[in-house]
Amino acid sequence: MLDILFLGTGAAVPSRDRTTSALAVRSGRDIILLDCGEGTQRQLMVSPFSFMKIRAVLITHMHGDHVLGLPGLLQTMGLSGRKDPLTVYGPSCLERYIRSAMDATEGDTGYDLSFEAVEDGGEYAIGGLTATAFATDHGTESFGYVIREADLPGKLDRAKALSLGLEDGPDLARIKSGETVKGVDPSQVIGEPLRGLSMAYTGDTRPCPAIPLAAKGVDVLVHEATYMSSEEKLADEHAHSTVGQAADDAKEAGARYLILTHISNRYREREGLEAEARTLFPDSFVAEDMRMFSVTRGSISFTDSN
Repeated sequence: MLDILFLGTGAAVPSRDRTTSALAVRSGRDIILLDCGEGTQRQLMVSPFSFMKIRAVLITHMHGDHVLGLPGLLQTMGLSGRKDPLTVYGPSCLERYIRSAMDATEGDTGYDLSFEAVEDGGEYAIGGLTATAFATDHGTESFGYVIREADLPGKLDRAKALSLGLEDGPDLARIKSGETVKGVDPSQVIGEPLRGLSMAYTGDTRPCPAIPLAAKGVDVLVHEATYMSSEEKLADEHAHSTVGQAADDAKEAGARYLILTHISNRYREREGLEAEARTLFPDSFVAEDMRMFSVTRGSISFTDSN
């Protein structure tokens, strides 16, 4: 199961209902934080996720509503006794910003903190997950990310294996590990691997061909939708996307579900946004702060943490 917890779902300026951009993805014991706007650490403290268990941080771009919360979070991790190493991935100037902010505020993490500048198409192993970066169009160096679980082995057909002369115990253990046993090839008795769950996060961006290409076949596309479709010209001027454009990307990508985030303060209620998206892509949702979506191979559900 993939849990996607929205910590901040607003656009550039926080409101009473939406703080700035951040979400966390959990698969098993692995937690990845994507973006870290101002206030993220407080949101984590009242959430079901422990910020001490975050394995990595992925930053989409260097605008303040996506990164200003990171120096404080990194320092709080150290003050709370973190010893596990942490890698922060993002644009090329991210490390310089964080190091400068930490030096200026006399911040000392007390744990191994490393940085990696991502590249378009770069693939990064994070625990049992893989993150792949793709370049987006936001007028600055910007990336989206696709997060994937590892595939699971196919199911062994025990009855068929026994009928072909294999025996319980070592024979079945060996064939499950990929060996040919007594002339029986694993493909004869083991089903197709179960595809790991996946999600894509666009960060801030205009529509661009890279999004549906990178997100092809994902279970969930988390897409910015700063504006409704009636304000497409304004969205383009500010290098953002509309609800309709996000729905078009989800359709082209063949995603199972679409979740809209980075919502402008001009839209107080989510119902209009959701209704517009669902006319184009029925399985659409609008994210809310502290809402967690749980995705399985057969369903999606959500709970509110506040």
